[in-house]
Amino acid sequence: MKEISKERKAAEGKVMHIYKESSPAVENLYEFSYINHIAWTAAVVLLGLVVWLSVALVNAENQRHALMTKQCQDKVFTTEIDKKCLRMVDSREHWWQHLHYALTHTSPEV
Repeated sequence: MKEISKERKAAEGKVMHIYKESSPAVENLYEFSYINHIAWTAAVVLLGLVVWLSVALVNAENQRHALMTKQCQDKVFTTEIDKKCLRMVDSREHWWQHLHYALTHTSPEV
């Protein structure tokens, strides 16, 4: 085998150094941002919670208004409540009316 001279080794070392420096750094090649994923996930979960609580509030206000206006009074026993009617009643025309009333009237009426 032929021995490689020191000059040639030095020249190859310089070329390899140039190629090594021109290659991309693997650790910085892809950008990972877990904080954005956490923030968006938290925002979606909180939005889902707000929607779920709004639906529950609309249902509760619908039943409360039906009880206050005596829309679900039992026909036979006038002191009793028709629970099937209470589940199915629409005491106001639109769901947003229930939501608006519930959000604006936080204390009971006197």
